[in-house]
Amino acid sequence: MNYRHAYHAGNFADVFKHSILALCIEHLKSKPAPFRVIDTHAGIGVYDLSGEAAQKTGEWKDGIGRVLGAQIPPDIKALLTPYLSSIEALKAFKGRDVYPGSPEIARHLTRGEDRMIFVEKHPQDAKKLADVFSFDGRAKILELDGYVAAKAYVPPKERRGLVIIDPPYEERDEYPTMFTAFVDAYRKWPTGMYLLWYPVKNREETKRFMVGLAEAGIPKILRAELRVKRLTEQAGLAGSGLIIVNPPWKLADELRVLLPWLDGLLQQDDGHGWNVDWLAGEGVSSPL
Repeated sequence: MNYRHAYHAGNFADVFKHSILALCIEHLKSKPAPFRVIDTHAGIGVYDLSGEAAQKTGEWKDGIGRVLGAQIPPDIKALLTPYLSSIEALKAFKGRDVYPGSPEIARHLTRGEDRMIFVEKHPQDAKKLADVFSFDGRAKILELDGYVAAKAYVPPKERRGLVIIDPPYEERDEYPTMFTAFVDAYRKWPTGMYLLWYPVKNREETKRFMVGLAEAGIPKILRAELRVKRLTEQAGLAGSGLIIVNPPWKLADELRVLLPWLDGLLQQDDGHGWNVDWLAGEGVSSPL
């Protein structure tokens, strides 16, 4: 397994994914009961944008670099505040060139009574992640296959929270593997919130995945996508998507405000676009 997120940290896909993750955590905090965040493909937690990997690709410049350099309207600022506060808090602690992965965003936004489980399969990355979170007793770090953890650690004892399944998609069978792992976890914990990330690269693979989800008998599945360029065989990663199972109330409305702004800011050619629709529940209207 050769994927390292350090090359891609802070890119447009991270901006999309992490801003939505932050909103979901904020919604969980609207109730006093504690909850748990489970991240099945956690990475190393904190990334150095001045490091060799990030500088080699420079992807962050067309992602978080554009966001931090933008004039943000008040309604968008309100939706981005949880995400941006995570970045600013990390910068204050570790310097201006760092970027938080999803574990660090969860750590910043969760409360003292909330708990976290971060899973990373790569031994070196799991060690780095453990070092980053060594001071925080609320977090458990596991060196384990994320798909195994997705089923093994639900439901959490809090019976509230979310599971992030965010694989690198470097294996040929990643979609069916993720689908099976998610369905197995959902059957054990049908009231949990799940965030399933996918790349916009191969529409046929993505379509099969969506059809499977739509036919899985799950009551509420929201889909959000942000595409920054035209999808071609040479384009590489053209966009980023999230499946949100059991989404918070009003999240769909919030994303219909946020994504058009991100679309205008992060676009790279005239093939850009966005969508928010339902695969199941809330008056399904999305074409597969």
